[in-house]
Amino acid sequence: MKMTKIVRTTADVFYPFCLAFGLYVVMHGHLTPGGGFQGGAVMATGAALLIVARSYEDITGRLRKGVLKVCEATGLMLFLLAGLSGLLKGLPFMANWLTQTGGWVGKVMEFGPNGGELATGGLIPLLNVGVGIEVLGGLSIILLYMISGTKEKKP
Repeated sequence: MKMTKIVRTTADVFYPFCLAFGLYVVMHGHLTPGGGFQGGAVMATGAALLIVARSYEDITGRLRKGVLKVCEATGLMLFLLAGLSGLLKGLPFMANWLTQTGGWVGKVMEFGPNGGELATGGLIPLLNVGVGIEVLGGLSIILLYMISGTKEKKP
């Protein structure tokens, strides 16, 4: 069943906002409540919004299962490679070796509360990004498989 043009347009307008807010939750996960799973779920909510507003044929033209499977695999590989990166430095699996390095995500912080600096989490933001991409792909695929039973039958 196809929704009205107003519902479809509203879904199209809010979809990028869902993606942007989900990315915000992923990137600030080491500073505030949230993280990779929550941000990925928010981004998948944008996909759910499109699914509710459009027909099955229209949505499968916009959200392709193959692309979402690649997204899911990419997130998993990023998470795994970030975890294995400590082994290359002679540290345990998932060692947070980027902390306090002064690099891109290892800004040295003074003692006390963090004032909102994103570059202080070390390996944690990279893990959050991997989980966020994985959850976005996985939940969107689940939603697409769930609506595949709603295809309109040709007489």
